[in-house]
Amino acid sequence: MAKPSTREQLKDYCLRRLGYPVVQINVDDAQIEDRVDDALQFFAEYHFDGVERVYLRKQVTQADIDRGYILLTEPTVAAEQGDGTRPIEAAPALDPDGNSIISVIKCFQLFDTLGGLGMFDAKYQIALNDLYGLRTNTYGDSLIGYNITRSHMQMLQDMLTPEKSVNFSRVTNRIYVEANWKEKMTKGDYLVFEAYRILDPVLYPEIYNDRLLKMYLTALIKLQWGLNLSKFSGMSLPGGVSFNGANMASEAKAEVDKIEEQVQQKYELPPQGFIG
Repeated sequence: MAKPSTREQLKDYCLRRLGYPVVQINVDDAQIEDRVDDALQFFAEYHFDGVERVYLRKQVTQADIDRGYILLTEPTVAAEQGDGTRPIEAAPALDPDGNSIISVIKCFQLFDTLGGLGMFDAKYQIALNDLYGLRTNTYGDSLIGYNITRSHMQMLQDMLTPEKSVNFSRVTNRIYVEANWKEKMTKGDYLVFEAYRILDPVLYPEIYNDRLLKMYLTALIKLQWGLNLSKFSGMSLPGGVSFNGANMASEAKAEVDKIEEQVQQKYELPPQGFIG
């Protein structure tokens, strides 16, 4: 199939590019499965189409406060329903399978169970009292003053209550928020994280038809084929034909390196910078 939409179709497409069924491809099915996993992992980690930006909401539990970090694979606690007689139900974990979240880049300000300060918030008071007077004159003085005031407020907020920096490790699936948990966190508060999540090709089959993914997987299978045949280097076959697996492996390795360089230069998301 020219446009693969499943894992099996992608494998068949790459094998046909290598010459199958006219040429026998000396690669085991288990080896092909491993190369497909390698290709999808590289696609998710380096291609911007392999991930999506998501916002994860986490209600702080007492267990989170005691240990001082968020565990992505642990179910979160949902609020009681109805009149409170029903038991508290566990909401799905932020990352149930433990490998879909690849980076956490930001933690937003805390929100308590009341949803913030409400009418006592300074932004609310400005909107309530001053927005009616924001009529743009010839020089736009009203809007300029309002913009300057909001800029000063944001500067004060950044100085007095800066956003919490976060550290995340995919190995442990833990999110560390740089704060004194026992003093700054309260059970029932909410944390909102900005993160990147790997797209599941089963849910988004267009991934299987990505041009670079097909080229990359073909090169990986070709490299595996060459490595398998390299053990027979120098062995002569009837008719004077001999294997040259090492040459095939070297050629495939050059193709893999070229594709990886192209993806990292043109399709990788820019690194997240930190100021301060």
